Amino acid sequence: MLLLIGAFLVLMLVGVPVAVSMAVSSLLYLVFYGVAPDIIAAQRMIAGVESFPLLAVPFFIFAGNLMNIAGVTGRIYSFALALVGWMKGGLAQVNIIGSVVFAGMSGAALADAAGIGTIEIKAMRDHGYPVEAAVGVTAASSTLGPIFPPSLPFVIYGMMANVSIGALFMAGILPGLVMTVLMMVTVAIFAYRRGWGSDTPFKLSRLAAASIEVAVVLCFPLAVYVLVEMGLSLNVAVGIALVILIACDWYFDFSAVMALMTPIILIGGMTMGWFTPTEAAMAAVIWSLFLGLVRYRTMTLAALAKASFDTIETTASVLFIVTAASIFAWLLTVSQAAQLFSVFITSLTENKWVFLILVNILMLVVGCFLDTIAAITILVPILLPIVVLYGIDPVHFGLIMTLNLMIGLLHPPLGMVLFVLSRVAKLSVERTTMAILPWLVPLVVALILITFIPALTLWLPTQMGLIR
Repeated sequence: MLLLIGAFLVLMLVGVPVAVSMAVSSLLYLVFYGVAPDIIAAQRMIAGVESFPLLAVPFFIFAGNLMNIAGVTGRIYSFALALVGWMKGGLAQVNIIGSVVFAGMSGAALADAAGIGTIEIKAMRDHGYPVEAAVGVTAASSTLGPIFPPSLPFVIYGMMANVSIGALFMAGILPGLVMTVLMMVTVAIFAYRRGWGSDTPFKLSRLAAASIEVAVVLCFPLAVYVLVEMGLSLNVAVGIALVILIACDWYFDFSAVMALMTPIILIGGMTMGWFTPTEAAMAAVIWSLFLGLVRYRTMTLAALAKASFDTIETTASVLFIVTAASIFAWLLTVSQAAQLFSVFITSLTENKWVFLILVNILMLVVGCFLDTIAAITILVPILLPIVVLYGIDPVHFGLIMTLNLMIGLLHPPLGMVLFVLSRVAKLSVERTTMAILPWLVPLVVALILITFIPALTLWLPTQMGLIR
């Protein structure tokens, strides 16, 4: 066990990529200790990605890429600007609201930071905001991507923990709203202290137009309910409501109604049992293609090909990490590391709240050094038996783990959002890190609330019958 962990840490320290470090250290352990035939490495790596839920990963990545090239991010930004741009610190508030909407499409923090984040940083800089402020709020808001459904980390966690991915998706909604409110309050405090004004004049007509778009989207499920109450079947009711919505959108040329419909379609489809979370990812791709090729007609074949190749590249890197982490996690299990860690933790405390504090500290540290997917794949087999022992709901723990690892994306040495925003804003990593630090406060407050108030995560999936 010491050879396995030691080799992994040494390889990481000398700059070897995370996936390669895990694979090489695992092979060294197999060779030196002979705990299993060498072929077991290949078998475990294949078994790590031989999973139906993992099919959601490339499709959600593809949907996010398609939304970017279809110009949907620009429409989301314009909608958010009309809705909250008139507030003090308006563009910072727009940054947060835009991320909330985009979170319902991409499910990944990096897609948010590199997609709509690029537009937001440029706009804030052009309006005279310090570039550090633009980078900080963009980094914080990008963490909403994997908390609001859909979410790539939830897919990986659900597969590893054998937990309902649909329950995890629903569990992320209230915590996501809490994070949104805390970030908007933080912006208001910064605006008051630094004298930030509004960035667009208050126009009742513009606010009314944005509010009408929200109302139109909310009326869709209401219309479905009314049609069902009139005696129509659910499928027919949804079809009629969707045709009416598309016709209204075409006639009135709404700015972002069809983009805002993405999370409604995904969450509604899973709630009504039309498709699984994996199939929801495919539905997101189909909807993205409809918006880009039919409704907005902004997607070219060249752009579509680029999005496809970008998806292949990103998916390959994610699945390589999953395969390497699978053999690494299996070796930690067979070497009794999980049992030893369980005995160590239970000897420290019998209180589950103290355990959660210790786990939060552990994962905040791990998030500094490990990729999100790798951390989930390695830690879940070790921590989940202890979680069950303490009587903690695995869905609740999934939210805690994901938010911890999202915070890890924002700081060195391996924070990928940190490096993306450093490149986008043309700042050094050191300046980018200092810009992000104040924005960790609302995220840590949200983490504390989510950790110690399980109802924030469990109430909604319980009401929907996804967990008992």
